Amino acid sequence: MGFSTEPTAYEKTILSDLQGAWQCLRDGVAAHPGFEGWERALFHIDEAMSWEAVRDLQQMQRSLVLVRNILQQGDEVPLAVTESLDAVNALMDETLEARSQGEIG
Repeated sequence: MGFSTEPTAYEKTILSDLQGAWQCLRDGVAAHPGFEGWERALFHIDEAMSWEAVRDLQQMQRSLVLVRNILQQGDEVPLAVTESLDAVNALMDETLEARSQGEIG
């Protein structure tokens, strides 16, 4: 019985960019606790980054809408968090477009 070797070459896709944007949003929320809704937003961000959501972009998109609504209702949301949210929104749109064009599975 042979052993499988670990692949050494990975193709960077828009999915990795989207995952990175979610991580930046998570880091921003965690670094600036205390504004209204930050704990709820953090929970739903983690849910959006789960394997289930990565495999089901519609679920991820629903989580994004929920996180966006939570953050928009909060007062004094840091600019870094708002900018990260905008980046996730833009990449989510690009990812869904790439999927509709057949560029990703």
